[in-house]
Amino acid sequence: MKLIHTFLLFIVIISTSSCNTKTSSHAYPDWSAQAVFYQIFPERFNNGDASNDPQIPDLKGSWPHGKVQEWAISPWISDWYKLQSWELNNGKGFYYNAQLRRYGGDLQGIINKLDYLTELGISAIYINPIFESPSLHKYDAAFYHHVDDNFGPDPEKDRNIIARENPSDPESWQWTTADSLFLQLLQQAHKKEIRVIIDGVFNHVGLNFWAFRDVADNQQNSVYKDWFTINSWDDPETAENEFDYECWAGAKQLPEFREDENGLVPGPREHVHAVVKRWMDPNNDGNPSDGIDGWRLDVAEKVSINFWREFRNWVKEINPQAYITGEIWWEDWKKNKMFNAAPWLQGDVFDGVMNYRWGRAARMFVIDSEYRISAQGFVDSVQAVFKDYGNHVYSVMNMVDSHDMERLSSQVVNRDYWPDHGANMRDNPEYDVRKPTKIEQLKQKLIVGMQLASPGIPVIYYGDEAGMWGADDPDCRKPMVWPDVLYEPEQSHPFGKKRPEDAVFFDNDLFSWYQKLIKIRRENKVLSSGNIEYFLINDDRNILGYKRSNKTQSIYVLINNNDTENLLQLNLQEQGVGGNTLTDLINGTKLVAEGNLFHITFQPYQIYILK
Repeated sequence: MKLIHTFLLFIVIISTSSCNTKTSSHAYPDWSAQAVFYQIFPERFNNGDASNDPQIPDLKGSWPHGKVQEWAISPWISDWYKLQSWELNNGKGFYYNAQLRRYGGDLQGIINKLDYLTELGISAIYINPIFESPSLHKYDAAFYHHVDDNFGPDPEKDRNIIARENPSDPESWQWTTADSLFLQLLQQAHKKEIRVIIDGVFNHVGLNFWAFRDVADNQQNSVYKDWFTINSWDDPETAENEFDYECWAGAKQLPEFREDENGLVPGPREHVHAVVKRWMDPNNDGNPSDGIDGWRLDVAEKVSINFWREFRNWVKEINPQAYITGEIWWEDWKKNKMFNAAPWLQGDVFDGVMNYRWGRAARMFVIDSEYRISAQGFVDSVQAVFKDYGNHVYSVMNMVDSHDMERLSSQVVNRDYWPDHGANMRDNPEYDVRKPTKIEQLKQKLIVGMQLASPGIPVIYYGDEAGMWGADDPDCRKPMVWPDVLYEPEQSHPFGKKRPEDAVFFDNDLFSWYQKLIKIRRENKVLSSGNIEYFLINDDRNILGYKRSNKTQSIYVLINNNDTENLLQLNLQEQGVGGNTLTDLINGTKLVAEGNLFHITFQPYQIYILK
């Protein structure tokens, strides 16, 4: 690593800017602000039970809807872009076949890895949809009141149980083996003091959804015809199928529920209410400890806020400590404009939202060149969030990546892209899918350090801590990399071009970094609930410093956003440092002041968390 000549910077206070929005009364559950979340995409996390792996009939109703004759479970260890024999034979290419792939991840796989999550330091899990669905992502539900049978131990038995029910009548609902295994997952997670929230996809359903199937089959005669917005019915006198309906984002495989001024109309509204009660208090005894700990609500801006107010009442009546967060993301995707989600927070609709705004600011500060913002620009960006969200800045989920966008590790390789835009080779042939270099990985570590030391709930997307990389969907949904598994290197390209060969393995050093930062946050509550004051903002040197404080404790965070070593002399007495010694909680280094000055040596992209 090449180092340029170091410099000496003497600063007492460059700029002071603070966020003191925390009040003694707040609407969100206390535990949520203290949590460190881990997001699990269940089909790709861990295959704990190969006997339940999907078969060809399980794909019916899932995009891309072609007739599948030759197909097999994809090998967990395989080179991601390499086509399997059945994929080569259909001649459709990677991006078509990626949607047909199944790797067999299931609930037993999550249960088997709870100790891993405990070792990492996770205190809450957000699980992408688990309800019955033919797709790999499960955002096209067939049933809300049953866990997908391929996630449980006995798919055939579960199908027989479901066939005996009347899905419109909650009194007839039974518990399948997959449902019961999910309740076991909740029980075992709770024993390890890990809370679990799940995805609620209540704007739209899939083509296999029981009520929509009835409408498609019976047309105007269906008793569920008013659950959906039907544009035209099929004319049986013609060869053409004229049946047309409103759907999410123009995707005909995702029919939308009909809404009025209050949100979902009575039929689906009552059904969703029953679903909420089922998963929040499974045995209906008034004690929610056997149920989920909250909801992540998909495309929440597509449903009337009036409905979400009522939804909140349903949830909080069962468990006042349940956490509700909404996906409020793109106001105008084409113009890279994210929502100001304040309306969903200020009225106590949601406890939090998925705060991609924080991740965008960190990305532009640490990663970008052309789109780069200065230290002051980063502060301005996050303080705009503080201003918009007020007290809820502590309970929003600070997102740096997810199942819906390129991984953080691939962001550091590909700078100067708008988040979630042109971030795969299907949309952008120039996108670089290689593994990050060591210096690029330092940027990932810096952003994670900032995330764990900032107000807002840190969310870690499965595998980021293991060294996984990947472009936007589908590449961000690769099978999890585990330390005891030998993987093929990545050397294939979706369009047959040459690329570097990248070894795929569990990155113990990166895991230790995440583990250490999580431990620091959990052991120092001031990092999750304390005020924040920016006392050092130096745009020339790309250095940032801020203080996290409460009535009893202060912690000082210093950031060197440079690829070179830097020296800094800093007077922290005005920031409340009473003694002459500070300890870096990350590496244990002790800094001793000479007079009023602390002499600080920064390595490239280093973060100090000083106490």
